[in-house]
Amino acid sequence: MKQVQDYIRTIVDFPHEGIMFRDVTTLFADPRGFRMAIDQMLHPYAGVDIDKGLEARGFILGGAIAHQLSVGFVPVRKKGKLPGRTISQDYKLEYGEAIVEIHDDAIQPGERILVVDDLLATGGTAEAGIKLIERLEAMGIEVNALCRYDGA
Repeated sequence: MKQVQDYIRTIVDFPHEGIMFRDVTTLFADPRGFRMAIDQMLHPYAGVDIDKGLEARGFILGGAIAHQLSVGFVPVRKKGKLPGRTISQDYKLEYGEAIVEIHDDAIQPGERILVVDDLLATGGTAEAGIKLIERLEAMGIEVNALCRYDGA
């Protein structure tokens, strides 16, 4: 029986030499794999008090999970991609640094936020998402990642 990780391909030396890039687009393209990933990530939060989901790098997984939980959704985007007033946070990647942003009115004080990430490598994007949540005086209840990168 296939597992979620079986649907994810690895691309060697992308985007830089020495990086083993985990490409989740192959997972998203397969209806069984995509459903399996969403179901597995969703399961621990059935019945948990959550106000919004926040995705640390985009909105494919976070949007689907928020939809299934019937909660709001906040995308974290690269600097300069959101049209309204934003707050930003820098973070470290395996191969550099970057800045992400959310709208400054996307999260209200006291809200309970589930942080979703497709892949935890350094944990930088998830940590940046948590810092943004805390700056808006909300509570990050947990980080839920599709998979973790162990360097192999």
